[in-house]
Amino acid sequence: MYAPERQQEILRLARESGRVDVLSLAEEFQVTAETVRRDLRTLDRAGLVRRVHGGAIPAGRLDFEPDLAERESTAADEKDRIARAAIAELPSDGSVIIDAGSTAARFAAALPLEANLTVVTHALPVAARLADHPGIALHLVGGRVRHRTRAAVDAWALRGYGEIKADVVFLATNGFSLDGGLTTPDLAEGAVKGAMIAAARRVVLLADSAKFGREHFARFGGLDDVDLLITDTGLSPQDALAIERRGTEVARA
Repeated sequence: MYAPERQQEILRLARESGRVDVLSLAEEFQVTAETVRRDLRTLDRAGLVRRVHGGAIPAGRLDFEPDLAERESTAADEKDRIARAAIAELPSDGSVIIDAGSTAARFAAALPLEANLTVVTHALPVAARLADHPGIALHLVGGRVRHRTRAAVDAWALRGYGEIKADVVFLATNGFSLDGGLTTPDLAEGAVKGAMIAAARRVVLLADSAKFGREHFARFGGLDDVDLLITDTGLSPQDALAIERRGTEVARA
């Protein structure tokens, strides 16, 4: 079976069952797991499926929001490179906001021990990583905690971000596109992200390339709200140039 035929069959199975997993597909088609992962990457880039931990789901499920555990293990290498590249954007003895999300949590874990910063976050995993950091004055924004993202939302969180002005926000997103802007599945999460953009002088978006072209229900900003996008080399030079023409600097780690 040629790759396009196999990918078409994988897409059919995903649409029928709502999800496919790598190991089962490898066994069914008598190929390696890495071959299946390449097929899923191809289908993902074509916008036909969305990769999740261990497999993929049909792209039509716009309401699907993977939990934090699944996102932690998706595109892990790319997220680590993005996190390391973002360290260069830290202000000297300044103030930063760190968003919720798996890439943001990796970035928080990568903050150097010698960093002296004021950090504000509404994300419990980020706060947990930084609570014992010797050089960080940590401020935790409160609110209702969403189980799926371990992040505070609603009025308390919005009020907290409305009271500050940080040097930089390190922002996360579920999807970004030229026309759709920055989107996330949940309206409450989107509202907090919008408040974070307003609460910072500079916006740095941390997003792996698989999120490019994806659009979700809640729009919380446009690419013109972003000063710098840090992504991985999976974003093509042509797409990077198109984004930069909108006024956003792009760094491919």
